[in-house]
Amino acid sequence: MFRPCIDLHEGKVKQIVGGTLSDAGARTNFVSEQSAAWFAELYRRDDLRGGHVIMLGSGNETEARAALKAFPGGLQIGGGINAENARGWLDAGASHVIVTSWVFREGRVDWARRDELVQAIGKDKLVLDLSCRKVVQSSGFRVQGSEYFVVTDRWQKFTELVVNAETLQKFSTYCDEFLIHAVDVEGLCRGIDGELVAKLGAWSPIPMTYAGGANSLADLEAVTKLGAGKVDLTIGSALDIFGGSGVKYADCVKFNRRQK
Repeated sequence: MFRPCIDLHEGKVKQIVGGTLSDAGARTNFVSEQSAAWFAELYRRDDLRGGHVIMLGSGNETEARAALKAFPGGLQIGGGINAENARGWLDAGASHVIVTSWVFREGRVDWARRDELVQAIGKDKLVLDLSCRKVVQSSGFRVQGSEYFVVTDRWQKFTELVVNAETLQKFSTYCDEFLIHAVDVEGLCRGIDGELVAKLGAWSPIPMTYAGGANSLADLEAVTKLGAGKVDLTIGSALDIFGGSGVKYADCVKFNRRQK
C-alpha cells in the first residue's frame, strides 16, 4: 500500500535529501506553500491512513498539531518523541508515535528507555524507526558482504544495531509497526533499494513502512511484490504534490483502492 507523509522542517512542509540534515541546514528538494493541515485534510479525504508526520528539528510543533487535528487518528507522529511527551502527542490526535534516537544511547539500545516508553503508552501505539544505511565490508579488494546499520540523530550517527531477521523479531514484541528509511537513497528519486525491501519482507513479523528513492508507480508495485505484502511504501520527492514529476498522487490513491 501507499502511505503518505508530511515532513516538517523549520515550520514548513519540505522534502529533504536523506542524510544531509544538520545544524547548518539541509539539501532540500521541495518547499510547499501549503500547510501541514492542508496535506492532512487531503489524506483524510482519500482515506489514506497510517501516514507519518515527521518533525525534523525544532519549530515544527504548531504545524504538526494542526495536521493531527485535521486528521485525528489517521497519522503517526515522529521527531523528538520520548516517554514524557508521547502520551501528549497521542492525545493531540496521533494514531501512533514514532521513536528512534531516544531509545539509543551512545550507539547502543537503551533497554530501560524502551521499557519506559512501552509502559507509558503500550506497544500498540508505538512505531519503531529503524532507518538504516548500508555498510560494505571488505578485505583487500574482495567484498565480503554488506549489512544495514540503524542510524540516529538526523541519520548522522551510526549505531551498533544491524537490521536483520533477529533484530526485527526481537523488537517486534515491543511495537506495533516499523518505519525504515533507506537513508542512502532517501530523497534522490533514483529508485528503491530493492535488496533491502526484499530482506524486510522476508524478515519482519509485523507490518512496516519503507521509504527511500521511489520515483515511479512501478516502485509501488515492486515493493508490494518484493515485500511479500508486508511492506508499505512512502513516496516523497517524486510525488506531484511535492513538486515531483515521477508519480501522480491520484494514481497512488487508485492503487490503494485496488488493493482493498
